[in-house]
Amino acid sequence: MEKIASCQISFIPVSSADYIGDVDKVIEMIHNSGLENEVGALSTFVRGERSRVIKLTTEIYEKMDDITNFTMDIKISNICGCAQ
Repeated sequence: MEKIASCQISFIPVSSADYIGDVDKVIEMIHNSGLENEVGALSTFVRGERSRVIKLTTEIYEKMDDITNFTMDIKISNICGCAQ
């Protein structure tokens, strides 16, 4: 079984014509990933197999890179909330 990782993602559109829509796209991608997730006011918590968590952050970057300018703050842990 692959190791579990937890991740906190904050996606911030910059100079976006529809920043709420852009954030909603990212939240939809997270929900559709099948990973455990919890949306908060300032960031979203994600937990699951390490490779899937990293793949999700890459997919968000690649998709949103074609849509808007953004910053994305990503914190990944192999200990926080990762007890199996």
